[in-house]
Amino acid sequence: MPEPVSSPSEFAFELALCAHLEQTTDWLPARQLGASVASPGSRIIDVCAVVPGPGFDDRARITDRAVPAAAIESDVGTGSAVFWRDGFDCRPGRARRATDRAVEVGFFESERRRSREYVRRAARYPDDWFSRLVGIENKPDLGSPGDLLRQLRLDASLAVFDEVILTTESYVTGAHLNRIPEAVGVWRFDPDTGDREVVREPRPLSPGSTGVEPVEYHSLHTDVALVSPAEKRTARLRLAERAYGKGWRAYDLPGCARARVDADGRPVCDHFERVVDPGSECGTDCPAFEAADPPELDRDGLRESRTGWVADPPGVVRRQSGLDRYR
Repeated sequence: MPEPVSSPSEFAFELALCAHLEQTTDWLPARQLGASVASPGSRIIDVCAVVPGPGFDDRARITDRAVPAAAIESDVGTGSAVFWRDGFDCRPGRARRATDRAVEVGFFESERRRSREYVRRAARYPDDWFSRLVGIENKPDLGSPGDLLRQLRLDASLAVFDEVILTTESYVTGAHLNRIPEAVGVWRFDPDTGDREVVREPRPLSPGSTGVEPVEYHSLHTDVALVSPAEKRTARLRLAERAYGKGWRAYDLPGCARARVDADGRPVCDHFERVVDPGSECGTDCPAFEAADPPELDRDGLRESRTGWVADPPGVVRRQSGLDRYR
């Protein structure tokens, strides 16, 4: 079953951590991304942080949006254009969707020949644009852990991430650490001050090896799936691209006169004087609600000013005469 939506307090905690990481590291944090492979949608990681690699600037020049993993892994190259379907080794429907999206974001160039569509890559894809993926699970209150241990055990055994970290506001005891998988790092984070204490460093996981993903839990046993290194490579690529395209400010702002955004772009209610979750706390049911236009927020401008992500880059789609320099 999909995991429940974070409570309002967890939402505010999560946004504070993302803002902190954005200002204190070179990471690109993104929120609420699928982190399972064999059972898509069954594991949503709170924060996926992309650590830039040597080819990051080359990736940033291509597009500010996510490139489909199927297009990246296709046989479509930067030289001669190929009939779109011949470049894929997957179901036609998936190939069609990946082609359309890759053309839309500027990763593929498209041309028509006798009513058939041919495509080529607009640029080589830099395989080294990210060096690590860090998965962060947020649990402000360890007194109400919910499915926390099950989630962290899945992350550690599947090893799609290079590192996994639990972040909490609670005091962390030895008993807490003993229950948490040894590979999982632990941070204590104060969302009000931005102070972050490393309680335990994460141990490197093994993304290049076969992973074990629990897919169904029973009273006396758990069904698992073995996830191959190739499947994990695709999953990591998909995660990195979705994180790059989405970021962490992908929330609707409330249409309320009491609403504003702070310097980090977080939604704040002047009535309650705190960050609020527009999806669960704002609306006509709120006694302080007063209908108005949502506050303005330059999401792209904020992200570009604080990270290496580039908003609306010129792109790399080129004229036919310029092909030689990309071969």
